[in-house]
Amino acid sequence: MVKILDAVNNPQDLKKLSKEELSLLAKEIREEIVNTISVNGGHLAPSLGVVELTVAMHYVFDSPRDKIIWDVGHQSYAHKILTGRKNKFKTIRTHNGLSGFPRRSESEHDAFGVGHSSTSISAALGFATARDIKNEDYKVVAVIGDGSMTGGLAFEGLQNAGHLKKNMLVILNDNEMFISQKVGAVAGYLAKLLTVGMARKVEEKVMKTVSRFHGFGSPFRKFIKRAKVILFPGMLFEEMGFTYIGPVQGHDINNLTVILENIKDMEGPVLLHVITKKGKGYIPAETEPIKFHGVGKFDVKTGEIVKTNEVTYTKVFSDTLIKLAHSDKKIVAITAAMPEGTGLDKFAKEFPNRYFDVGIAEEHAITFAAAMAADGMKPVCAIYSTFMQRAIDNIIHDVALQNLPVTFALDRAGLVGEDGGTHHGAFDLSYLNYIPNLIIMSPADENELQHMLKTALNSNKPCAIRYPRGAGVGGKLDKSPCVLKIGKGTVVKEGDDICFLAIGSHVNTCLKAAQLLEKENINASVINMRFLKPLDVDIIKEALSKTKKFVTVEENSLIGGFGESVKNVLFGTGAEVECIGLPDKFIEHGNVKVLRKKYGLTPEGVANKALKMFADGKK
Repeated sequence: MVKILDAVNNPQDLKKLSKEELSLLAKEIREEIVNTISVNGGHLAPSLGVVELTVAMHYVFDSPRDKIIWDVGHQSYAHKILTGRKNKFKTIRTHNGLSGFPRRSESEHDAFGVGHSSTSISAALGFATARDIKNEDYKVVAVIGDGSMTGGLAFEGLQNAGHLKKNMLVILNDNEMFISQKVGAVAGYLAKLLTVGMARKVEEKVMKTVSRFHGFGSPFRKFIKRAKVILFPGMLFEEMGFTYIGPVQGHDINNLTVILENIKDMEGPVLLHVITKKGKGYIPAETEPIKFHGVGKFDVKTGEIVKTNEVTYTKVFSDTLIKLAHSDKKIVAITAAMPEGTGLDKFAKEFPNRYFDVGIAEEHAITFAAAMAADGMKPVCAIYSTFMQRAIDNIIHDVALQNLPVTFALDRAGLVGEDGGTHHGAFDLSYLNYIPNLIIMSPADENELQHMLKTALNSNKPCAIRYPRGAGVGGKLDKSPCVLKIGKGTVVKEGDDICFLAIGSHVNTCLKAAQLLEKENINASVINMRFLKPLDVDIIKEALSKTKKFVTVEENSLIGGFGESVKNVLFGTGAEVECIGLPDKFIEHGNVKVLRKKYGLTPEGVANKALKMFADGKK
């Protein structure tokens, strides 16, 4: 059977289709997304929710001349399919395949690279401003999800765009806000009228009439204020200088194309409020949109996700925090819109009054936590390593400078796999290492994670614990977490020929590498350093008394990380130090095992590095 999608190789081909064919095309795109993500994993529900909107945008606008800018990027799968990448779509999120996010180097239709949240409005304004300076006339469209609107950067962009009054369109994709209830035939019809200006004149007359009643006193004024919000949900955006249109139904292609055609030439900044259903068109994703937001492999027919019985670091963190919170009422938990991903959803059920999801607002999360710490609480901020990058100033200024006892639980540290460069936790050891007063630790296994969490909460100091995504090494968990001695590592294997210094999960990698070296009659010691700050200088110097050969291993950028700290200790001692870690580049997406092999973070890679030191005549 010939599909409509077969004839669509770029956005220009859309313009040859009828409106009926556009609707059928949307169905075919959904099937392609569901079938591919069931095998590769990815952001399913968000992309399914914007299929009609994506088709309508590419039907009306002229990409790549017109700039379509996505926020976060996990809604861009249909966009990729429609912009010359449908034949490669089955490679999405695989090594050397398509990225799961917009990427400028991948396609001219990806106007702006993205992976983190709340950037689209600022980026759109940048394009619109550059366009005007160059006296060009292309259109600029930003698509932002309502979750991203919780990020402060989005409002900074809105405020500046309203001030500069540049011609640009912001599409607010809303799938949860209370104003969704307004959507219906009347709202859709009014949106069409708004695009040609008729209803806006009615709105102005109504508001003039309403304003006459302000003299009736404060209670009535509050009623009127509430009425305005109900009748005109876009007042906030209007006050910021935008022309607000909507809300409109986001799955009616005919309606969307008419509205987009009407508003694309409007003067000044315009905000189109579109109501969509997350997971639209695939019942399991519609029913459980959070579960299918970012999903692994699943069965298309049943919606059942392929599960493993492995115990993850995230689960150990979650269970330990709950256990400790039962005996310490000062412990509070904070996350930035990632309760399930960080494991804090369970804490929220157990301690609803001590759990806070601040939205996509990492900077606020850290300062919020700092103030609670200043008033005697023990806040734990569970935020992905890559997302914590946005809050560096708050960590320095609000936590470390004041030496406040905030614990940073950095999930997804190191390589995270298929989400790629925007999501790898490749820099946390480096960006935290230079901050005074901060204790930095990384567990060798899931058992050590529970001890480090206990240690941090008992330290009365700012602490960061970084741990990887996924399963631990499968070690047995002690019944109760204990307090570790801060700044002290431990020797896990003795040896005199060469010393492996590791931090985090690669302690186990080094132990396996040491076993490989035994076959070559090389006896390696392995030290679990545990702490980057304070670094255990004594244990390094003790190892130096036995060998002059050292290999450091970390899953972090080599610049500014663990290896550099060790080199500083051994500088001038005559020691030979080789560092294994991530190079000075943004690491591509791909299976974690593939990436670790490529960058030498395997037992074989570590052993080969050691063998090369001996082969070079340095024994």
